[in-house]
Amino acid sequence: MAREFATCVEYGLSLSKRIYYGKEMTPAATAAMTRSVSEKSSDVAESYFPTAVMAYAVVSEPELVENPDVPSYQPYVHGRCEPPALIPLHMHGVVTMEIDCCFDHANVCFSGAWRVHCIKGNSKCDVRIAVPMGEQGSLLGVEVDVPGRSCHSQLIEAEDANYKEKVSKGGNGRLMRGSVYTFKIPQVEGGATVSIKVIWSQKLLYHEGQFSLNVPFSFPAFVNPVGKKISKREKILLNVSSGVGKEILCKSTSHALKELRREVGKMGFLYDAEVLTWSSADFSFSYNVYSKDLFGGVLLQSPLLRDIDDRQMFCFYLFPGNNQSMKAFRKEVIFIIDISGSMKGGPFESAKNGLLSSLQKLNPEDSFNIIAFKMDTYLFSSVMEQATEEAIIEATRWLNDKLTADGGTNILGPLKQAIKLLAETTNSIPVIFLITDGAVEDERDICNFVKGYLPSGGSISLRISTFGIGTYCNHHFLRMLAQIGRGHFDTAYDADSVDFRMQKLFTTASSIILADITVDALEHLDSLELLPFCIPDLSRGSPLIVSGRYSGNFPDPVKISGTLADMRKFTIDLKAQKTKDLPFDRVVGRRQIDLLTANAWLSGSKELEQKVAKMSIQTGFPSEYTLMVLHQTLQDEKAPETILIQDVFNKINPLKKMDLQKTIMLGNLCVGFGNLTATAENIPPGTEETKSSEATEMLFKAASNCCGRVVDRCCCMCFIQTCSYMNNQCAIVLSQICAALACVECINCCIELCECG
Repeated sequence: MAREFATCVEYGLSLSKRIYYGKEMTPAATAAMTRSVSEKSSDVAESYFPTAVMAYAVVSEPELVENPDVPSYQPYVHGRCEPPALIPLHMHGVVTMEIDCCFDHANVCFSGAWRVHCIKGNSKCDVRIAVPMGEQGSLLGVEVDVPGRSCHSQLIEAEDANYKEKVSKGGNGRLMRGSVYTFKIPQVEGGATVSIKVIWSQKLLYHEGQFSLNVPFSFPAFVNPVGKKISKREKILLNVSSGVGKEILCKSTSHALKELRREVGKMGFLYDAEVLTWSSADFSFSYNVYSKDLFGGVLLQSPLLRDIDDRQMFCFYLFPGNNQSMKAFRKEVIFIIDISGSMKGGPFESAKNGLLSSLQKLNPEDSFNIIAFKMDTYLFSSVMEQATEEAIIEATRWLNDKLTADGGTNILGPLKQAIKLLAETTNSIPVIFLITDGAVEDERDICNFVKGYLPSGGSISLRISTFGIGTYCNHHFLRMLAQIGRGHFDTAYDADSVDFRMQKLFTTASSIILADITVDALEHLDSLELLPFCIPDLSRGSPLIVSGRYSGNFPDPVKISGTLADMRKFTIDLKAQKTKDLPFDRVVGRRQIDLLTANAWLSGSKELEQKVAKMSIQTGFPSEYTLMVLHQTLQDEKAPETILIQDVFNKINPLKKMDLQKTIMLGNLCVGFGNLTATAENIPPGTEETKSSEATEMLFKAASNCCGRVVDRCCCMCFIQTCSYMNNQCAIVLSQICAALACVECINCCIELCECG
């Protein structure tokens, strides 16, 4: 999907060369538009993949491509673009972002306006909007205004999809690489301005006491409008709250922020500037919440208005601090790596590199082993090996020379072998690190097996962390397995990010400084829901945040106990305090929905599924059991009250009450529960993204490889009609190429393709 999208943008930029802006008015040239055709397809995808909120004209009919203000009477173009070309629209006016950070969470509200500069006046096209989100991003809401109508998004329960007969299917919402959501606004007139407001949430990265925020805000040069007097202004409002009442120390920023206010644990900043060109760098900001020692706290809050659960809310947190005297546990690690046929090529090479880089992070006193699996299993060693330089070199040789990716997928077998190898572990933490790209039929049996095994473990029981590659694996199974094993879960949606994300996850999972954490006195509450239900360890790589619901008298202080690396007991008293201004639903909403979805998957509980759906609608975070729809209202109708994310929980309008509005079904914003068929057929992750554009791309390469020069506003079909050297058979062949490409840029290319002249 990502590759197809990028290819369509490439076609769109070629089509946009037909647009005439007037004398001495030319769009800015970019490296991406003039790159060599011999570059790898992955480079093409990166060149044209959206790195900020973007809007594109969806062009199936090339003849529509024209300046709506300055007609240039282009030659008629036969044929269609299939798939449709995507022409990036020019961005106008003021671009604003409002960002609210709390704990490790950020809410981003982005607003901008784009002009349909490339479609004839009085003609219409669809506009595709792409919303790149940062780390673990979740789309929360959309508002779009076009001349004559406005649109706003809403989450509905999936079971309400029985109304889809009344709902347009033209939205075609889809998720690319797990972090970029795209959808269409139908039939926008050439020359119109499209105003877009999108809200999403994302995580802040954490490393050694420092939080880092990175928001996609890098616009390619070709979205800058053509003209010298067009005003461009960027405005960013940033609010930061530590959430823990400790002083914030700013470290770095990408844009020139002006400090507006400062309180204990809170700061406000503003960036406001007229610019010559739109930002070419993502917005980044980092700050420290400094403390030498481990610290934490407990936050209590009453339920929200019209909450689906009337119990009180709580959240307790632990930060590792910067005390280097708190040593990490010695580790005995077994990597279980999938080498089934679907991993062949890029996924396996990237996973292998991530595994080898993780081995380099082990200390000499640690030990390790590797189990590779398809239907059979392959052990690097029959015993655990010390993490010496020689052993790591031997493991590297074994991975490179002895293993090939082919065959099926069997996870339970290697998991049992790893558990057996780690059964005698003492005075260290046994860690299993599972890497897979597939789904298997016995996933619930695997979870129940591990759940039954863990109580019989040693003084510190087994830890399991999981890593999924692509969308064919069942992320909810992997999350549940990690939750049972008090470990961590992460995923990479494309091969290029596997290495980095694997190393990041391994660093978090293997730098444990406090294990077997328990919370005293909670058992005396009248009722308690703890998420996750097994409290994970505290790692140097990440703060620990646990939340839930309760009824009764919450203890104050709360005693937290755990085990240090030298096997001594550690306790800390955390003060409980009530808070009103902390956005609880923002900070813990995504976590709770993910964890409850995994619980619902394992138990098969319909009641829990309904609870997740209601929680999704209340908080605005998407789930597997909700769908997003886009309501359209004509401006001469009475528009319904806008549904803002911050008050969505108390303004829920059933879809059935909106029959008079045209509604676009954007669909589910999540990844599903794995694909057993794709796994059984060893289909590599991401393969489904390329099939639909392969034929068009082949024709594109065939035509573009022989181009000698570019002729502005020239198309092959025009040349076919005028070339006296071309016979009928040549014309037929070239017509077929043009029908797929919509246009080819070079007359010399046409002559060489048909070997005439």
